[in-house]
Formats: sequence, C-alpha cells, structure tokens
Amino acid sequence: MPLTYWAEHAWLGTHVEPGVALDVSDGRLTAVRTGVDAPPPGAVPLRGLTLPGLANAHSHAFHRALRGTVQVGSGTFWTWREVMYQVASRLTPDSYFTLARAVYAEMALAGITAVGEFHYLHHAPGGVPYADPNAMGEALIAAAGEAGIRITLLDTAYLSSGFGEPPNEHQRRFSDGTAEAWAERASLLKDRDGVRIGAAVHSVRAVPADQLSTVAQWAADRQAPLHVHLSEQTAENDACLAAHGRTPTRLLADHGVLGPRTTGVHNTHLTDEDIALLGGTGTGTCMCPTTERDLADGIGPAVALQRAGSPLSLGSDSHAVIDLLEEARAMELDERLRSRTRGHWTAAALLRAATADGHTALGWPGAGRLETGALADFTTIALDTVRTAGPEPRLGAETAVFAASAADVRHTVVGGRHVVRDGAHALIPDVPRALTDSIAALHRGNR
Repeated sequence: MPLTYWAEHAWLGTHVEPGVALDVSDGRLTAVRTGVDAPPPGAVPLRGLTLPGLANAHSHAFHRALRGTVQVGSGTFWTWREVMYQVASRLTPDSYFTLARAVYAEMALAGITAVGEFHYLHHAPGGVPYADPNAMGEALIAAAGEAGIRITLLDTAYLSSGFGEPPNEHQRRFSDGTAEAWAERASLLKDRDGVRIGAAVHSVRAVPADQLSTVAQWAADRQAPLHVHLSEQTAENDACLAAHGRTPTRLLADHGVLGPRTTGVHNTHLTDEDIALLGGTGTGTCMCPTTERDLADGIGPAVALQRAGSPLSLGSDSHAVIDLLEEARAMELDERLRSRTRGHWTAAALLRAATADGHTALGWPGAGRLETGALADFTTIALDTVRTAGPEPRLGAETAVFAASAADVRHTVVGGRHVVRDGAHALIPDVPRALTDSIAALHRGNR
C-alpha cells in the first residue's frame, strides 16, 4: 500500500534539505520530493533529521550479555575471550533467539536497519550438530525478523584454535571440522525477504591456510559478502609470520580471499604492503572503534586504508555500546588523537560509512540512500534534545555525527514499516526488560 513519510529535514547525501516527502510502495522509495513545506494530507510526519538507515556491519549478538561484566577490573583481549566463551557455552537455539531479538530491537532503537551478524556459534556443546544443523543461525534470522531489521548472516568457518591446533573445548561448538563440511552446512541457508546469507573466515588462525580458498570460492559462487577478522591482535600477526612467513593479509591474498565483496574487520596492525594489498583489491574495512578501544586493541590505519582504495564501514562488534553515531564519531576522534590533527573525514563521509557503504559491505547495495528506487529504510534523529539543540538544521549532519547519540533516535523505518515510532519499539514493547530477562537467564545458568 503506498504511503508517504514527511521529513522535517533530510540528509540527501551531500546536504540537509528541509521539507522532504518520501513516497513508499512495496518497501521502496518511489519518489523523494523536496520543497514540501508541510506534511501532505495523510503523510506520517518525521520531526528532526531523517537519515538513511544505519548499517551495523559487524555484530556478535551474544556478546551483548558481556556488557558491564567484562569491564570489571583489568585484563587483556585474551582474558576477555575466556569470559566470552563461558557465555557462549550456555546458549541454546531458544535462548539465543530471545537474546538476539532483544539485541536487534536495541539496534532498531539506535536507528540501525540492517545488521551483519558474524555467526560462528553453530553446534550444541561438545560440537554435536543440532537436528537442524543451522538451528542457531535460523534463530538469529528469526530474531532479526521479529525485531524488524534486515540481517546478513555471515556464516563463519571456525576450524582451529590456532595455527595447526585443533579447536579447544570451548571452540568445538564453532567447528564443522573442515571447510568442505562448513560449506555443505552453510549451503542449506537461503536468502529470503529481509535476509542475505554471506560467509566469513573467522581469522587466519581459525581456518587453515589450505582451506581458505574453499570459503572464498563458496562466497564467489554465490556473489555473497565475505568477511574476516584481520590483524586485530599483534599476537596473531606474530603467529602467522612464524607459521607461514607472511602477514595475515598476504596469506589471505595468496589464497584468493581478498576482493571487492570481501571486508576485513578491524584491520588494525597492518604493514604498508598490507594496506596496499587491501586497497588495491578493493577489499573493504569495517572499523569497530568502541570495541577496539574497550579491548585496547589499538587504532587502525583507516585514513591510509581509504586513501589506498578500501571502502570503510562501521560495526558495534562486542556491543560495549550499540550506537553507530558513536562509532562514526570515534573513528574521526581516535584518528585525531593519534595524528594530533583534525578533520580527516567530513560528517558526510562518516555518515556514508555508517549508511551506504555499510549496506554495500553487507550485500544490500540498494539501501543506505534517500533516493528513488532505494529500499525504504531510514531513521530520524531529534534536533531538540539537550545534545542536539542549538545548531541550525542545515548543520544536521555535523550535529548527528559529533553530538547526537542513539538516545536521540525517534523513528526507524524498514521497508516502509514504522519499526520505531517516537522512540518506542512498535514490535517489542519493553526492550530494556527483554534485554534484562534474556541476559539474566544466561547468567543464572552459570550459578
């Protein structure tokens, strides 16, 4: 049924335009009309600044249960990982669905209309497949559907605990044994409305070098997105050099993993040659600044990567916070701290990373833009809160990136459907309670 939304102000990719009518039919924008000073009869008004929907290009939904817990005391990435394993060990298809539905609803409240779920928790404890070998992945797909957002399920090959080492006790749930077995199981998953199936190499330590090409070929045959954790930790780089005499980036290049459908997540500790390889092949980079700083991973060379030809996207990863505006802001501000200079990206460039380029990385090239023919996915940020009040509306992009937060999101529309209205989720009435209950149930399982 045709419908019109009226945006008080809308960011059209290069500038903020007042009074924009967004005509929707069959889940797509059929017209974007400017110069509309007041809501047309029957139109749904969106007061504030309307942006294309935000794309969360890297998520581990169950990590949301770690928020607060892993901030107690100190530690390293590797001690954090042990806590993560404990949470993973207690999840079932039912409890994962309940948790992920709440997490994806939190994303919708933050203006996120599509998520890339980097999914490696495949099997029952001990590594025994469920009766439906994709029960966990299907739980995530169903959760996104009930929360009202799109999902790209990046089904992940995770076969070893390190170079030449079998999976440890915790990782048996992740492993299919071989890349061929992974491909056979992943092939049972199918695209559908609101769902894309992609692939992932967990990391060069988790997929043996002689099996990398199997995962890459699976994705190539389907023209599907392919993601990989890349050089997040110096320890992984050192181990890769010891095992193969080359960096993780070079190892991926040598086995056909890099390319324009591939996204490296983090890309933190790279050599100049690595940067040239990623940029030269058009391989994307997904930066996750709030997780990278929470885990003390370091600041990746995003400026150099983009200059070399690597498109940038953003993700909330471990969900220390779920706020794509903060991820965009942090990418710029972290670079300022490292370089002691300002202005590496404009607000418009940071918004493109959070919208159009993020959707492209997830296999949704028709989303992330307010233009005729695009998917009708958009979000509205209030311009009258204590964070956003003051600047002129024409500076809405700068206000959104450098002042607003997820708390300022008032509306989220996905495929023309009003998922978040006036700051409330239309499908899940009490998202905080849903989060509290699903996380408490997991922690009770540890007592």
